[in-house]
Amino acid sequence: MGPEARVRVTVVGVGAGGWASVDPAGRGAVHGADVLLGGPRHLAMVPEAAAPAAIRETWPSPLLDGLDALLERHDGRNVVALASGDPMVSGIGSTLVRRLGPDAVRVLPAVSSAALARARMGWPAEDCAVVTLVGRDTDRLRRHLARGRRLIVLTGDADGPAAVARVLVDEGFGASAMTLLAELGGPAESRRDGTADGMLGVEGAALGLVCVECRGAQGYSRFPGLPDDAFENDGQLSRRPIRAAAVSALAPRPGELLWDVGAGAGSVGIEWARGASGCRTLAIERDAGRADAVRRNAARLGVPDLVTVVEGAAPDALAGLERPDAVFVGGGGSRPGVLEACWAAVPAGGRLVAHAVTLETQAVLAEWHRAHGGELLRYAVDVAGPIGTFTGWEPMRPVVQWCGVKPTAAEENRK
Repeated sequence: MGPEARVRVTVVGVGAGGWASVDPAGRGAVHGADVLLGGPRHLAMVPEAAAPAAIRETWPSPLLDGLDALLERHDGRNVVALASGDPMVSGIGSTLVRRLGPDAVRVLPAVSSAALARARMGWPAEDCAVVTLVGRDTDRLRRHLARGRRLIVLTGDADGPAAVARVLVDEGFGASAMTLLAELGGPAESRRDGTADGMLGVEGAALGLVCVECRGAQGYSRFPGLPDDAFENDGQLSRRPIRAAAVSALAPRPGELLWDVGAGAGSVGIEWARGASGCRTLAIERDAGRADAVRRNAARLGVPDLVTVVEGAAPDALAGLERPDAVFVGGGGSRPGVLEACWAAVPAGGRLVAHAVTLETQAVLAEWHRAHGGELLRYAVDVAGPIGTFTGWEPMRPVVQWCGVKPTAAEENRK
């Protein structure tokens, strides 16, 4: 289904106080519902007299697989969905907006659990970040860890606190303060304080979350140029200064998609995904062992859900992929058709950055510079290293970088 769908849904947020906590607007929406959707717990909260004409139906399981059929079945009816707290914070409201479009969904939120957690902790909103692990890979927490940072982690099940503690300990943040909050805003609200080291075996609540104040390790920067040893690799790795130059030239903007072609260890695509909010990467790699290493590196550096590995060789492996906003060609640039396919894929204003170490590929990039303009650079970096008991300069292999921005049709016509 999409924005053209006729189904209209009102989503009513319900706080931990249950039906008594729903405001008049939410109660009015429920009272007029033809169909009332929700989990068993939410549906049980609503008295029969509060929704006298409504067909009550639970969400399908798995939700996404059956959601479209459920909504189509009730096409033309007044559909009201019940949700916890603010339905737009990792909730069904966000899912429905993605499915139906914003014009088809009206949201009547209650106070979110994250807002209640900030109030209990005394944390200003601008001083902390909300990280959701609900239905997500726990490794995504790793991207957010940094000394002194405050995090509100939405976990969604009883195993959540122990999983959060394991990630913190694994990353050197075992001394971090952890506070478990459950049933926020309800009569059974509870709080438990401790450290990550002491919560490895703790069981949380189904309606709980975890507040973390990071202590211990320094954590990795979100800016490009992570240490080379942050990446598992077999030697096919863009070294730190060259990688930082590549990501800078690619100029990631929030929500953009990168093709990392000839990904190797996946370092450029992973740095892209760790940077601007919502950036994603399709890492194209023909070697199965390296493809697995990209997946492990993405998980280790907190972007398992933002980096997707496509196994295969370019240009054939590029067919049918989601169109990118930018492309990095770190390997295979001299292979026939690779640069042409990448250049054709990027939209007007999109960026193509290619690196070359061999003379053969450097010659190809020189020709691309002649044909398409852009910027051609040569990086020669020396690294200090031991010479006996002294220190001297050891040169890295020079790298040639071509960066081109796809012109608009009007710009092409002016040439």
